[in-house]
Amino acid sequence: MKWEGQRESENVEDARGSGGGRGRGLPIGGRGLGVGGIVVALLASWALGINPLTVLGLLDGGGGGAQVQAPADDSHAQDPGYRFVKVVLADTEDVWSAYFQRSGQDYVMPKLRVFRGSEPTACGTGEAAMGPFYCPADRRVYIDLGFFDTLRERLGAPGDFAQAYVIAHEVGHHLQNLMGTTQKLDQARGRVSEREMNAMSVKLELQADCFAGVWAGLSQRSKGWLEQGDIEEAMNAASQIGDDTLQKRSQGSVVPESFTHGSSAQRVRWFKRGLEAGDLKSCDTFSSASV
Repeated sequence: MKWEGQRESENVEDARGSGGGRGRGLPIGGRGLGVGGIVVALLASWALGINPLTVLGLLDGGGGGAQVQAPADDSHAQDPGYRFVKVVLADTEDVWSAYFQRSGQDYVMPKLRVFRGSEPTACGTGEAAMGPFYCPADRRVYIDLGFFDTLRERLGAPGDFAQAYVIAHEVGHHLQNLMGTTQKLDQARGRVSEREMNAMSVKLELQADCFAGVWAGLSQRSKGWLEQGDIEEAMNAASQIGDDTLQKRSQGSVVPESFTHGSSAQRVRWFKRGLEAGDLKSCDTFSSASV
């Protein structure tokens, strides 16, 4: 991926030197999620492109209340990992701004906040162990860059485009927030069974994977900056963090009815669908008879 020298987003905040982690914490017990469920949720959140706030039932963004965030720190401005994140976010801004403009709409850009350890958010306190996540209440993507080491060394998904896919997936959740999909899912919470809620969560996550694929395809058509093997890196990452693969790795068995993000095959399939179609309309997982 030829990312050096590309535009860097001005919507990235560096909180690594601000002493975060002073929020009141994630209210993970407030929605009837048992200890076992919390363990599974955090394990799943330790993987690529997963929104832990969704898993923990905080998708409405009201769980943590407003949080006071420390100002951004620019002491790591030349850190290659930090600059990479800024370049990828900038490209999502370019792609989605142009896409929305073609429909006569304005794209509201998210912020991306880089933190270390823990960080207060409008959805509660985010922890590095959760992996990257998106908070709909403050329209921010949160990421501890140490996750990219975990992605490479422990999850078997190396490569810069695998990392770009992580960011694009979380921006996909931002698109869902703008489109009202997030709110519709949260309105169903408590009205349907746990199994039905899990199935809806899978569709939400697979749609974010598809959105990431749409971005990848449109970005490549515009810039031609991807190199041989980049797309394969993203699909390998999607495969490595399917619910079935994670469950086999953690507990040695697979429980399909507990899936919240989709199987490896599903995640790869929906990413490819978005990549090939180049259109968000191709990503309607909720109307699809089979995901």
